Amino acid sequence: MIAAIIQARMGSTRLPGKVLKEVNGSPLLKYQIDRVRGSSVLNKIVIATTDQAEDDPIALFCKSNDIECFRGSKDDVLSRYYECAKKLKIDTIVRLTGDCPLSDPEIIDKMIGLYRSAGVDYAANTVPPETRKYPSGLDVEVFSFSALKRAHEECKNKHDREHVAFYFWKYNNGFKTMQLGSSKNYSKYRLSVDYPEDLEVVKFIITVLKSKNSFGHAEEIFEILDENPHIKEKNSKYYFGIGWNKQGSAK
Repeated sequence: MIAAIIQARMGSTRLPGKVLKEVNGSPLLKYQIDRVRGSSVLNKIVIATTDQAEDDPIALFCKSNDIECFRGSKDDVLSRYYECAKKLKIDTIVRLTGDCPLSDPEIIDKMIGLYRSAGVDYAANTVPPETRKYPSGLDVEVFSFSALKRAHEECKNKHDREHVAFYFWKYNNGFKTMQLGSSKNYSKYRLSVDYPEDLEVVKFIITVLKSKNSFGHAEEIFEILDENPHIKEKNSKYYFGIGWNKQGSAK
């Protein structure tokens, strides 16, 4: 089984409750799920949230929208992914995060295709960050359950366990990895939601797409931002992404 596991929680310090912030009457998480459902390869979509009371609204959202929900450790996100994949018997995990409401199913399918054809343990499009061509907000990581199990058993660093995939690529741990390339460099766009400015940008994009009755794959979204530089500029100071400095190293 190939499944997207979307990690989501309410406890963001920069923008509390961001995954359920509403744009035009729908929570951002709903936008993301509806877009991810456009994948032609995924068998299942699961929301992986924490077992804390503060994340009850996410579990309620999932129940109300008939979306599978798994609840696990708040800080040990690696454990949360492992226990979720183990319980649901997921062979190939597509890791997404709930702060990416504009996830593109075409990129997801391309990532799964790369992972399969390359025969690797782990494939991604935005890491390592120093060589990425894709922007924050279109992040996709694909890895096997066997690789996840090994990482879960071997990784001892608390910070690395919080970020799930660091153990695959950050060190020389013997995993076969590959990064999805692109003929164009789109890394200086920013489509994730971590700050109020990010929400303004995403809200603008969603509103434009709705007015055009368009799904809005990556290229169209980039065009919207290029045509509206005052919008693109709103969150440009954050484009390296949360958790990274300008050298592309984890903070």
